[in-house]
Amino acid sequence: MGDKTQLLSFLLAARLKRRLPIILGILFATLANHFLAASVGVWLAGLVSPEALRRIVALSFFAFGAWALKPDKLEGDRQLGGAGVFVTTLVAFFLVEMGDKTQFATIALAARYDSLVAVVLGTTLGMMIANIPAVWMGEALAHRVNMKAMRWVAAALFVVLGVLALLAPSAGFPDRT
Repeated sequence: MGDKTQLLSFLLAARLKRRLPIILGILFATLANHFLAASVGVWLAGLVSPEALRRIVALSFFAFGAWALKPDKLEGDRQLGGAGVFVTTLVAFFLVEMGDKTQFATIALAARYDSLVAVVLGTTLGMMIANIPAVWMGEALAHRVNMKAMRWVAAALFVVLGVLALLAPSAGFPDRT
């Protein structure tokens, strides 16, 4: 909640005012981006031992927790170009998601769990749950939701995932080496 993609959802909804193509653009961009990220996670998991992977995943989630406390901002007032609403959303979301918290979380989850499809579908579902209300209710939602509290909740959830990863036996991590 409150990351760059949600800010982009508000911006696109306010400027383009066509909800369905925006939502479909978000869906397809997220599927593509998270498939790429999950593939990287699976590849990285094959390079290290299950014990090292467990520690890396736990530390990653702790880092995501700290990162979640920092509010994201969209840089500048970029023009959306002459492409249609769907293509504009697809390209903008794919690019904004590069290097974002959810992309790195997808990498970590794919490295941890041995199901690329389940990770991609789960992280995409989470992205849609966070962004559809932003598109549907636009700016009105931004003024009603306490984004600072949402960042603290997100940070706490990442820390809980980190603790659970530390407490998980290494045998629970896939051995793909």
